[in-house]
Amino acid sequence: MKSLIENARSFPDRVAERHQEFRVLADGQRPEVLFITCSDSRVVPTLITGARPGELFELRTAGNIVPPYDSDRPGGETATIEYAVCVLGVRDIVVCGHSHCGAVGALVSGADLSAVPAVRGWLDHSVAGLPGHAGVPHAVRHHAAAQLDTLRRYPCVRAAIAEGALTLSAWYYEVDTGAVSVQRPDLDNAFVPL
Repeated sequence: MKSLIENARSFPDRVAERHQEFRVLADGQRPEVLFITCSDSRVVPTLITGARPGELFELRTAGNIVPPYDSDRPGGETATIEYAVCVLGVRDIVVCGHSHCGAVGALVSGADLSAVPAVRGWLDHSVAGLPGHAGVPHAVRHHAAAQLDTLRRYPCVRAAIAEGALTLSAWYYEVDTGAVSVQRPDLDNAFVPL
């Protein structure tokens, strides 16, 4: 924690060096992409994409799960997606799964999650019957792609896609190599290098 505090204390000096860039950011945000990924500390969207401040609107959830749309009981995830699409007008949504994912690994292995009931309940939003026979990496790719189906059921997402104003993509990030692949519907939904 000490190094984080030290960096936070010196951050105003770094901002001062890039005054104009941060001044523009103060006028409002105009992100191009909603990047939905896992809360895992090893997954850093700006590091993976090279995005600068203001370019990504991020939603991080355990297992990069997109919960079903429910306007009667909206959660922070639903509000974030709706805001990104309807207010910010993002043109792309990326759902990025990753190697070594503990959430998907727990689902595939049928891990006993009784000690963490909130985690178990959250993972209930995931896809039933993840294909564990081909290993966790395959299951993670399948899971990321399945989140796109959930997104398509959001009214705002469905409308933006119908207008040609929004594109959805599933990515897979390998923590140990840095490689990123993308699902290609035109190639039988295979994941291929970006």
